[in-house]
Amino acid sequence: MTNAEVARRLNMSPAACHRRTQRLFAEGFIERVAARIAARKVERGTLVLVGVVLDRSTPESFSAFEKAVQSLPFVLDCHLVAGDFDYFLKIRIRDIAGYHRIHSERLITVPGVRQTRTFFVMKEVIDGAPLDF
Repeated sequence: MTNAEVARRLNMSPAACHRRTQRLFAEGFIERVAARIAARKVERGTLVLVGVVLDRSTPESFSAFEKAVQSLPFVLDCHLVAGDFDYFLKIRIRDIAGYHRIHSERLITVPGVRQTRTFFVMKEVIDGAPLDF
């Protein structure tokens, strides 16, 4: 939405709306503004969630994994989780063959990875919903 549209919806002047928006950025309430790319249009229509188990549960192994995974351009999200896995990764790919290549050449070679479990998403019901109160 443009600043003018936001101002109109909030019943305020565009200048006041702009000042308030800038304050929300400055105070850290708004972290960033981003465009949402249509995954299918750029041949990344297949969504994969990968559960990762590390070989050790130490601060050093977590740190090494996190540093390495940040350099993988195909990883959209990486979350440290509690439960059967140490991390969950969100990856968008072209197809299963592409995932196989990424998995065998890049994912299982990340330091400390003992095991991965792959979940191919069959339907995206909610993806990237805005935080609402």
